[in-house]
Amino acid sequence: MRHVVEEHEPLSEPVFLILTSLAEGPQHGYAIMRDIETLSGGRVRLSTGTLYGALRRMLEDRWIERFETHDTSRDKQSYRLTPAGRDRLAADVDRLRSLSRAAAARLRLSEV
Repeated sequence: MRHVVEEHEPLSEPVFLILTSLAEGPQHGYAIMRDIETLSGGRVRLSTGTLYGALRRMLEDRWIERFETHDTSRDKQSYRLTPAGRDRLAADVDRLRSLSRAAAARLRLSEV
């Protein structure tokens, strides 16, 4: 059996959704959590531990960066996509699009 290694490992669903949320613009953690719930139609609700663990790893990978805001009412930390993060998200979108086309074609064939 031959195993093909992709150039990049597929993104986990939480990471995919966080990057998607940040593609629209900088946000703080709570806003990201709310947006992910909206993006997923209520199916995905990230815990703060999952969110901040993923944000930490994405900061280390330089897919996101901290973003200074003018909101001084609380100690909110905002994040934004870097060009590398945007490229990584786009690569996974292309991967998923290709897989979805292949699956849809097979489903159409099986219906005939």
